[in-house]
Order: sequence, then C-alpha cells, then structure tokens
Amino acid sequence: MCRAVLESEEGQTTAEGVNDGIIYLMAIPYILVASIGFLIYWKFYKTKKD
Repeated sequence: MCRAVLESEEGQTTAEGVNDGIIYLMAIPYILVASIGFLIYWKFYKTKKD
C-alpha cells in the first residue's frame, strides 16, 4: 500500500481499515493464548474439585 494514499484525505477509510487490521492481528494471538490457558486451568480445577 502506498504511503501517500494512506496519508491523503481520500484514503482515510483505507487507513482506518489498515489500522483495524493491525489491531486484529495483534489481539488474536493474545486471545488464543488466554483461551487455551483458561481451558487448561479450568480442566485442572474441575479435576481437583471432583
């Protein structure tokens, strides 16, 4: 993507789309790791309780 397009006023929606994509790419690994950690914790907690 050309930097001039992202910096221009007409490319504002394009720049917002690129920024949203970056946020999603940054957040997904943390969400996956947290979900897997929670499932492992929940499994061991449930096993201890029984």
